[in-house]
Amino acid sequence: MYGMLYESVQHYIQEEYGMETWRKICQIVDCKHNSFKTHQIYPDKLMPDIAAALSACTGESFDFCMNFFGKCFVRFFSNFGYDKMIRSTGRYFCDFLQSIDNIHLQMRFTYPKMKSPSMQLTNMDDNGAVILYRSGRTGMSKYLIGQMTEVAREFYGLEMTAYVIESQNDICGGTAGPIKLSDGPLTVIVKYRLDFDNRDYMAQRVNVVAHPSQLKMPSVDLNVFLELFPFTIVLNHDMKITLAGEKIIETWILHNPGVNPKSFIGTHVMDVFNCRRPKDTKIDWDTILQMRTVLFEMELIRTGHSRAAYDAALNIDYENYDDSSLNEAQTMALAKAQEFEKEHEKDEEEAAAATKEIDPATGLRRASVGLRSILLKGQMFYIKDVDSLIFLCSPLIENLDELHGIGLYLNDLNPHGLSRELVMAGWQHCSKLEIMFEKEEQRSDELEKSLELADSWKRQGDELLYSMIPRPIAERMRMGQEHVCQSFEEVSVIFIEVMNIYDSGSTNVQEAMQAVNTLNKVFSALDEEIISPFVYKVETVGMVYMAVSGAPDTNPLHAEHACDLALRVIKKVKAHNLPDVAIRVGINSGPVVAGVVGMKVPRYCLFGDTVNTASRMESSCDPWKIQLSNYTAMKVREVGYKVEARGFVKVKGKGDMETYWLIGGPE
Repeated sequence: MYGMLYESVQHYIQEEYGMETWRKICQIVDCKHNSFKTHQIYPDKLMPDIAAALSACTGESFDFCMNFFGKCFVRFFSNFGYDKMIRSTGRYFCDFLQSIDNIHLQMRFTYPKMKSPSMQLTNMDDNGAVILYRSGRTGMSKYLIGQMTEVAREFYGLEMTAYVIESQNDICGGTAGPIKLSDGPLTVIVKYRLDFDNRDYMAQRVNVVAHPSQLKMPSVDLNVFLELFPFTIVLNHDMKITLAGEKIIETWILHNPGVNPKSFIGTHVMDVFNCRRPKDTKIDWDTILQMRTVLFEMELIRTGHSRAAYDAALNIDYENYDDSSLNEAQTMALAKAQEFEKEHEKDEEEAAAATKEIDPATGLRRASVGLRSILLKGQMFYIKDVDSLIFLCSPLIENLDELHGIGLYLNDLNPHGLSRELVMAGWQHCSKLEIMFEKEEQRSDELEKSLELADSWKRQGDELLYSMIPRPIAERMRMGQEHVCQSFEEVSVIFIEVMNIYDSGSTNVQEAMQAVNTLNKVFSALDEEIISPFVYKVETVGMVYMAVSGAPDTNPLHAEHACDLALRVIKKVKAHNLPDVAIRVGINSGPVVAGVVGMKVPRYCLFGDTVNTASRMESSCDPWKIQLSNYTAMKVREVGYKVEARGFVKVKGKGDMETYWLIGGPE
């Protein structure tokens, strides 16, 4: 069942009974859907289950709730413009009742998996009408009463009451319904009496009494009639075929090679056709007379397909023939007939498969090999002059491919009407759709490439941003938070200076370029040793490289990670064997304040005396040495790092400070 039906139920339950009632209902029926999608399929049992739950919550009867849901659907589908289609079916409510099946037929293009019921108007009088309802769903008969009542009131201004005259398998359905003992499909058949003011319709009925001028008209020769309508079948009271149009017979022969063509006339109509619509309808004289306003869809039963056998069969006299007088094509046709008799069981299976060629879920043909079964759509008319029923129909064909698929040509279709034009229009429409589809595919490819390019740019932008600002800080800025400074109780700040790389007094451009390349090699080597989140690169200023451990991600082992970085970079730069180049490292630990500074080219900066002291440790250090402040040395010595006292060093702005050399890491 499509989601639009459940959308209407949810909307009006929330409107009439409140959101809290809807939540209780969802808990009772264990409904996991917060909302329903219009074109999505949901379980059929959910509708009666919701009705039972609403009945339990409100105290109303189950039948009242289903009736309410039917009314809700009629109110709801006006939002989709379907009210215009209902109003356009006719001037009177009976016109609508006669058109229900045709409306469902048209709706299958929008909702291809719709399993619509079948409804026929069987009787009419001044006080109302009688309709016959057939469906494969249980528990929906009261839902239909709600729909009919609301349509009559909303679109035709009629007050209508409905009650059941006869019913078969009309159970409440849902998980609370009775146990189904049969494994076969359960068909619900209900006959309703609809009471409403129908006098205007009965007074305006056309051709209830024949006009005197019509009584004087001569009867039409059926042979002329069949020439005008080559897809026509004439049926007697026993529902046997007495006459048929030329194209019907030719198509039947084409789809049933090896069978005597003369056997078509006199055969019961249900022996050569399957009635697809209306569903589960008894095909007899009295029933069809009551369904003259209903559109029928008949599917031709086939047992095989062979164009050669078809051509041969058209020229064979099955009553008087001589083996020696048969041509090659006729001999093939007879051989086909003998093969048909020998493999009768196999052909029955093939015929059974052919009857399933139409997917009941979608109403569309499944892919098949060879010729497809032909579908004929039309009305049954009673002709008083010959006391017969005439099935006046046309083949259902959407485009040229389907036309060839059932073995027909444009010249086979009715020259009058719109059959040929519709086929050509369908083909042209398909061509336009193919062109549009190709354009959409091209646009989709371009969009996909654009999205990939945008993702690539975003990644590059993120990488650039995270190289300037720590990721957590950048994410907070993206969320619109203000630039808030952070204070850290204790971090370790590392300064690394590259020495002897450039003579500041030189004016040689070549030497300057060489210095830049060398500096790039050293800083790149240092970048490779930065292991996030343990150590974060803050910035480079001139020949100095600055990093920190313990910010922006708090790290209790900041001193150890800072010393590990210093030991690794000394070893790595030495391995490069750069002539005359040396580095020196200074480390200090203590509290700092950190934050993003600036709008253009923003930077993550550290502030505090700890930073100044770390810088002094680097500037007073010897080449290829790592100098630690007293506090940092004490922290790492406790965990096994090898340090050596340097003594007191005069530090600018600090006076004499006791410092240490870092010799190596713990064993």
